Amino acid sequence: MVPQPTRGRPRAFDRDRAILDAARLFWRRGYSGTSTRDLTAALGLSTSSLYAAFGSKAGLFEEAVRTYSERYREIYRQAVAEKDLRTVIDQILIDSVHEFTRPSDVHPGCLLSSAAMTDSTRTLDTSAYYSELHGWNERTLLARIERAVQDGELVAGTDAAALTGLVQSVVHGLSVRANLGTAREDLLATAQLAHELICRQLTSPTT
Repeated sequence: MVPQPTRGRPRAFDRDRAILDAARLFWRRGYSGTSTRDLTAALGLSTSSLYAAFGSKAGLFEEAVRTYSERYREIYRQAVAEKDLRTVIDQILIDSVHEFTRPSDVHPGCLLSSAAMTDSTRTLDTSAYYSELHGWNERTLLARIERAVQDGELVAGTDAAALTGLVQSVVHGLSVRANLGTAREDLLATAQLAHELICRQLTSPTT
């Protein structure tokens, strides 16, 4: 009997890659501007396979937003666990730069400046979600700075809210410059200088 030819094995489904490819489209075109046909073409999936994996186009959009936005929350969550406030601030600034400038083959870009920010689904208001995320980051850092004031790590009378706002303003500025194409090395230099200037406000009266 002549052996029958066998078909090639189908390409394995890579969920992380699919979310990344979808995020690129959503970030560039927005939710409404990205069709199911666009998604299936970019992800190499049939419509039925896309729905089986993510439930719907809206489900894929929400997973993409949460997947990449939550990385920023994790930066703050890890940083505030540090014992020294100088290290907390340094880690937030440096890790943010690295996140903003991750290669395009592993990161779709910053959601804040994307078309998705002006769009939403019935299940997820993108702008409200991102606002909540930044609010959480700010409150987390503020609580850590207030604790540093109470512990005597900061100069008495330090305005914790103002210091938090300063750090957040630097982070947002770094994000904007990253979106404009500023090189990682230049952003890191800015972050390091900002850290040095901010730390001048972190001198304990006993040091």
